[in-house]
Amino acid sequence: MEDLIPLVNKLQDAFSSIGQACNLDLPQIAVVGGQSAGKSSVLENFVGRDFLPRGSGIVTRRPLVLQLISATAEWAEFLHCKGKKFTDFDEVRQEIEAETDRVTGANKGISPVPINLRVYSPHVLNLTLIDLPGITKVPVGDQPADIEQQIRDMIMQFICRESCLILAVTPANTDLANSDALKLSKDVDPQGRIQINLLLFLL
Repeated sequence: MEDLIPLVNKLQDAFSSIGQACNLDLPQIAVVGGQSAGKSSVLENFVGRDFLPRGSGIVTRRPLVLQLISATAEWAEFLHCKGKKFTDFDEVRQEIEAETDRVTGANKGISPVPINLRVYSPHVLNLTLIDLPGITKVPVGDQPADIEQQIRDMIMQFICRESCLILAVTPANTDLANSDALKLSKDVDPQGRIQINLLLFLL
């Protein structure tokens, strides 16, 4: 597995560099949840740093492929900023926001073109996680009337793969019977073989 992860990272970079999603069945964890479900907090706990954009409405508007690589020092790199190392994680957040707006516009549009971010750190395990847009019901800004279906289709592109582990995040103050994340997970994995159902307790 240790030898496989660098190869997976290179393949993901190659696909992203031509603006395509990597459709090979590679091991990865997709983080799924509704808007404001706490997906960002979960991902940041994997890294041990605050680095994801925050705000109201749809904040994650492009898939973020987050590759965690165990290393002796800590820094981050974007595929679209080759050769530039980010040691300030506030700058990482700003770059995610800028790169999102560059493709989707500044008025809440979405795009399936992923952002590839690598985080090197002595505090992480070698993992690949995918942060997907939160499931929404009501379009805002320039979003089309079928925004909910577009987001669901984007999520399904990732979680339908047998090698994708689904991390379904639901706030603990939400009735599980109404959890969009659990419903999507069960649609593709009715036996619960590739699901991790996470209740996030909001403090």
